[in-house]
Amino acid sequence: THQILEDIGLMQMLPGFTVINPCDYNQTKAATIAAANHQGPVYLRFGRPKWPVFTPEDQEFVIGKAWKISEGKDVSIFATGHMVVKAIEAANQLEEQGISAEVINIHTIKPLDREAVIESVRKTGCAVTAEEHQRLGGLGSAIAQVLAEEHPVPLSFVAVQDSFGESGTTEQLLTKYGLQASNIVEAARSVISRK
Repeated sequence: THQILEDIGLMQMLPGFTVINPCDYNQTKAATIAAANHQGPVYLRFGRPKWPVFTPEDQEFVIGKAWKISEGKDVSIFATGHMVVKAIEAANQLEEQGISAEVINIHTIKPLDREAVIESVRKTGCAVTAEEHQRLGGLGSAIAQVLAEEHPVPLSFVAVQDSFGESGTTEQLLTKYGLQASNIVEAARSVISRK
């Protein structure tokens, strides 16, 4: 019954705060250790539903360093938290359509790995962001700011569109708010067409 879709935006604005949104159990465990060893305040975000575990148990977690999950040449998909799994599903669906998607797990939203973002879009020429958060103030806004300053490209946001959270199963809510792999596929096809 308790949901927050605005927290990343709120926490990013606090000076000196680090904002982390891991994608699964293993990454959450590694992020917790990194946060405990970090100098300064850290906001560590994670959800309650059981989610597929796909990151290695012994992963190295570096605050502020994105994790490239797959190489691609047609579109960059930057995802955070539980949306990383949906981004991987979307990349697999796009591959079936002959589209090569680069998936990057942005587990640290602040400080953002600007270098990874710019390097990826220089190769692909367009980007999609995916997050369980309001469209304003979250990962999409952070990526858009970097791209506007460094390397403007077509960009689309898969995020909650100015709406409060409601009750339902995880899958029901992801569908209601347009946060399924199919929504990422649609956004990817749209940005590719705008290159």
